[in-house]
Amino acid sequence: MTNEFNRADEISRRSVMAHAAKACMGVGFVGGMGYGGSGLFGADVKSVKANPPGGGKAKRVIYLYMGGGMSHLDTFDVKPGAATQGPVEAIKTSAKGLKVSQYYPKTAKQGHHLCLMNSLTSTAGAHEQGNYFMHTSYPMRGTIKHPHLGAWAARLKGRANPTLPANVKVGRGGNSLGGGFLETKYAALPIGDPAAGLQDSKRFYRVKEDRYNKRLARAKALNQKFLQRYNQKQVRAYGDLYADAVKLMKSEDLKVFDLSQESAATRAAYGADNFGQGCLLARRLVEKDVRFVEVYYGGWDTHSNNFEAMATKGAVLDAALGSLLKDLSERGLLDSTMVVLSTEFGRTPDIVKERKGRNHYPKAFTCLLAGGGVKGGQAWGKTDAEGKKVVKDPVNIPDFNATIAYAMGLPLSEIVHSPSGRPFTVAHKGRPVTQIF
Repeated sequence: MTNEFNRADEISRRSVMAHAAKACMGVGFVGGMGYGGSGLFGADVKSVKANPPGGGKAKRVIYLYMGGGMSHLDTFDVKPGAATQGPVEAIKTSAKGLKVSQYYPKTAKQGHHLCLMNSLTSTAGAHEQGNYFMHTSYPMRGTIKHPHLGAWAARLKGRANPTLPANVKVGRGGNSLGGGFLETKYAALPIGDPAAGLQDSKRFYRVKEDRYNKRLARAKALNQKFLQRYNQKQVRAYGDLYADAVKLMKSEDLKVFDLSQESAATRAAYGADNFGQGCLLARRLVEKDVRFVEVYYGGWDTHSNNFEAMATKGAVLDAALGSLLKDLSERGLLDSTMVVLSTEFGRTPDIVKERKGRNHYPKAFTCLLAGGGVKGGQAWGKTDAEGKKVVKDPVNIPDFNATIAYAMGLPLSEIVHSPSGRPFTVAHKGRPVTQIF
């Protein structure tokens, strides 16, 4: 049994345990609670030195990821009058001197909260590699899976709410669960459809309460005997999973996943699409002290018909982002919640005329920060007049992630050793841009 269990790959082991739980106990929750990552092994930790002073105000992060590579010129690094700008116009924001593209009127009203990071630069120009680099700060390797930022936050800060997971991913796509070599409990709890709530989180209706409790007790007894014989972290992780799942099933906090408790006007303001509703769910989750919530919005790979796509996608992003910032501010949550808008790379300033599109462009692009101690109403860094190259204060990917980690108070110099003994840190030697705080 020992050899067979150890030879099985992680997906096989998880599948067996999931089906066993659902069949024997009436629990359809296995796979959630942040146990969906690729690694089950623990990691040794070594503290080196403290962060520079001034960070740590962001108790929570809402991380909005634009999958596909978002054009900087058509969103938040506008170049009025430049040939590379195309037909997209710039509009003023509520912050003096700060402009965004015409597709973001609601977000423009929140300009006094925004920090436009207009000098991002990356070495990864392909989607999978760029996505991985942005989420982990490490180049993709075939020999190891690195933790994503949400997993690091869960590992280094723990849960603020003992019932809810510390790390949640909303939306299909992007493949960003990201436990990496950390224990799988630090990976993101996946929520595919934000409007559907947390699926399979209730006792199966055909399993009555008394039978359910007997099955739990029997499973606990069997697990205990198995653990005594095979005392491995792979096995212990599933015991923790059961305990966490049952705890949430019986908790009032389960209601946080029910968007029907919001008013029709609020839901409409965020947008009826999955991304907008995902942002609304993210706001509800951070209200309950979930530390890290990623909301995914794909389809930004605009090799063709860029400007039509920018108008459509801009409307969706603007409604959600503008409403989220306004909502968090009015509820007194923005100072302690950092909102991040990121993407794997930008798109070429030069327009491909025959396709009216823009190609991949990691050399210069824009991400966005708001709240969490960041000074609003500013742009950090600068690209040239055509948006082709960074000419002031370049920010690489590890530096960008170090800035988010710094805002959260994560220990940037704390070394975590993988199971193979290799040392890693949360942002791979990145240095935070402390001047924006």
